[in-house]
Amino acid sequence: MVAKKQALGRGLGALIPTGPVTSPQPLPAPPATPQKGHVRQIPLDLIDPNPYQPRQFFDDEHLEELAASIRSHGVLQPLLLREENGRYQLVAGERRWRAAKLAGLASVPALLEDFSSQDQLEVALIENIQREDLNAMEEARAYRDLVSRYNLSQEEVANRVGKGRATVANALRLLKLPVDIQQDIEAGRLTAGHGRAILSLESSEKQRRLHKAVLAGDLNVREAERLARRLAEKQPPRPKPAGEIDPQVKALEDKLIEVLGAFTRLKPTSPTQGRIEITYNSLDDLDRILLLLGVEADAI
Repeated sequence: MVAKKQALGRGLGALIPTGPVTSPQPLPAPPATPQKGHVRQIPLDLIDPNPYQPRQFFDDEHLEELAASIRSHGVLQPLLLREENGRYQLVAGERRWRAAKLAGLASVPALLEDFSSQDQLEVALIENIQREDLNAMEEARAYRDLVSRYNLSQEEVANRVGKGRATVANALRLLKLPVDIQQDIEAGRLTAGHGRAILSLESSEKQRRLHKAVLAGDLNVREAERLARRLAEKQPPRPKPAGEIDPQVKALEDKLIEVLGAFTRLKPTSPTQGRIEITYNSLDDLDRILLLLGVEADAI
């Protein structure tokens, strides 16, 4: 037994260092190239924006708020990147990337994955749709890109982004609107519902009249739809004083529609006489029109 204890003591002695204690050797440095499928810190100056990003408008105030949060807590959710020619392209997380730059960060956590250009567009589109970050026109253009770039049907696009086919079809219809009306939707002055009401009119002239009326009268979608139906109705021919109708009559109608936000017709009965017809869709609508005309409804 004594011999065994002596042998065991000699064995432990061999494991215990007898010389001066030295610091542990540092672990090997991580590989210079970030590995796919792992979250790594990537320098901001090596990251490029997503060329297929459907979102074009980023609210400066909201970005500043996010930047303030990042200064306090850091970037809590990694960006999604793909590597290309020694640099990195954003797939998802552009708001975080922009806010991180505002916050003065040198690097951000990121996850690297292999994505095709089609994948990039789909992932960016889905991320923005889930966050409800896209306006109606940005969403419509993203659907159009999926259809035109990759030869997808509307149904295939709907399946990929988790939307109904009718939703995709209605969004794509908005791209048929005149550019200035699209810009009003993009800026939030009109909704997609207003855009569809305008598209229900075949005549570009009537589309313009409805567009002006909606903006002037601050009409909601239901009111815009009712006005669109009235504009679409076939109107009886007006009496012609002599020859062609004076273009000033139509110009005055357009001006009245713009000012009142209501369907308005001038009905000449002679070269110097006639009547004005103003259509209202509800009692509230009537009160609004009377107010514009300087008439107090309570005084009637």
